[in-house]
Amino acid sequence: MWDAVIVGARCAGASAALLLARRGRRVLLIDRATFPSDVMSTLYIHQPGIALLDRWGLLDSVAASGCPPVETLSYYVQDVELHGSIAAYGDITTTYAPRRYILDELLINAAVSAGAEFAEGLSLSGILWEDDRIAGVRLRAKDGREISEQTRLVIGADGMRSRLAELVGTPYVIEDPSATCVYYTGWTGMSCGLETRVRPGSAIATVPTHDGVTLVLTYFPQDSFRTIKINPLKAHLGCIRAMAPDLFDQISAAEQAIRLQGTGDQRNFFRKAHGPGWVLIGDAGLHLDSITALGIAHAFIQADLLSESLGDDLGDWKCVDAALSSFANQTRNMLTEGYERTLEAASLHVPESRLKMLREISQVPALTERYFALVAGLISIDDFLTPELVGILDMK
Repeated sequence: MWDAVIVGARCAGASAALLLARRGRRVLLIDRATFPSDVMSTLYIHQPGIALLDRWGLLDSVAASGCPPVETLSYYVQDVELHGSIAAYGDITTTYAPRRYILDELLINAAVSAGAEFAEGLSLSGILWEDDRIAGVRLRAKDGREISEQTRLVIGADGMRSRLAELVGTPYVIEDPSATCVYYTGWTGMSCGLETRVRPGSAIATVPTHDGVTLVLTYFPQDSFRTIKINPLKAHLGCIRAMAPDLFDQISAAEQAIRLQGTGDQRNFFRKAHGPGWVLIGDAGLHLDSITALGIAHAFIQADLLSESLGDDLGDWKCVDAALSSFANQTRNMLTEGYERTLEAASLHVPESRLKMLREISQVPALTERYFALVAGLISIDDFLTPELVGILDMK
């Protein structure tokens, strides 16, 4: 009898396995992939996620892996430019954007060191019920073997297309239309740092990562996906050349290190995240457009919340169900503002009122830093809109 079987061993699942194992729980972590394994990702981890890595004792390992620290960022939108340092979050003054085949394996190894058992090449094929409660899982190996395991709790960290969510039939409680499609490449020999550039109908981001590689992402409206996917590389490079000629010149002299990847399947939703004997975390429970790069930090936050909510006793079903309900409520309360901010960014439209605000704060370094803190989810919009800032905007 496992205390928890966790389906999906990337950021959310491996983190949850680590934290539950450290509490002495018997944890089985599975994934259908074999590791090390890369996955499409913006890579960037906002400060709350970095702070959790630090608290879990893993941040030094990320730094030691050769991932370059990010200390400054730039934001360009039409005629406005904002440049500043990464907003401090406690002792955290730098961020990182590690390649996923490095980060995910680091998390898995930490979970195994804490006592979790890890099995790769296994997928969830079914669930075992006892009355109206999940009591176990059926797993399928790549060679077709079927394995049954009993467990007190099944944690679905198996992504946007969660098999666990499908099997339990959980509904969406919030769902918004897909707004963008995204493509990216990676290049060595570029000198730009963490940057975002926005104009009506498109956006570009650059993200420095391992081995001197800079990830270059381009975003387009969802309704253009059918046209763009005919020749996505042409659209990707054309967007860079039109929006950022200086960046295109760098790419022209750079060496491509990551082939073009992309997707038009950028869903936005909250699912009902728990039921008797099961819970969803990470992209399985909450998925949002990648344009704000909140996914990894959100995964870490949910893993931490789940571990704290469950406590040390998984034997009392009523207590477990109450803990899962508390976890779901906290997740909604903490992450809804980031979800809404992402929908706004994914519209690829900046209202004139926001441009006016950005023009004003770009002249004041302290306000620029507060704006970057808002983008990272360190402060709420209500905290950002101080009487001083509102007064400055009204006077203009």
